[in-house]
Amino acid sequence: MTLRISGKHIEISDAYRTHVEGRVGAVVEKYFDGGFSGRVVLERDGAGYRVDCALHLDSGLDLQAEGRGHEIYPTFEQAAERIEKQMRRYKRRLKDHHHDSRVVPDADANYVVLAATPDEDEELASDYNPMVIAEETKSLRTLSVSGAVMAMDLADAQVVVFRHAGHGGVNVVYRRRDGNIGWIDPAAIAKGDSVSL
Repeated sequence: MTLRISGKHIEISDAYRTHVEGRVGAVVEKYFDGGFSGRVVLERDGAGYRVDCALHLDSGLDLQAEGRGHEIYPTFEQAAERIEKQMRRYKRRLKDHHHDSRVVPDADANYVVLAATPDEDEELASDYNPMVIAEETKSLRTLSVSGAVMAMDLADAQVVVFRHAGHGGVNVVYRRRDGNIGWIDPAAIAKGDSVSL
């Protein structure tokens, strides 16, 4: 277990650090047998506090939760309860039960963050080009579609790009504006299968 507990412009007491380590350790032990690493960051949020908790399990899954409140202990408990809820929801999948002995290594893919586009009612300048804010390389994991949806839920992300376990092609799952999940499979599009977004 490697858990980094820090505060942004806040001093973390030993009692708080011990409480966080004990609670996170108990939650993970309850639902997962392997090791994990993660971080818990406490920061001021207006008149209250905000806790951001991110865990990475040795099985490859990432969990993310946030808590907000006026006191530091209940704020952390809110984030810990969300992590526990995610682990309870996916407890069968948290254990790495691969009956297939072949291991597919993760691939690296470039990841680019662009500046936000103007709102729909704003006019775009004729020479408008979005500015690249960040560019880095991220690991492209091999997952099933349901595994990618689970990874997106656990990480509380809007989009997950992954290598499809069935055919090896790059796929995308994303959250739609209506709350549903979208799936883009370029291999199916290339074959002429109908795909609705």
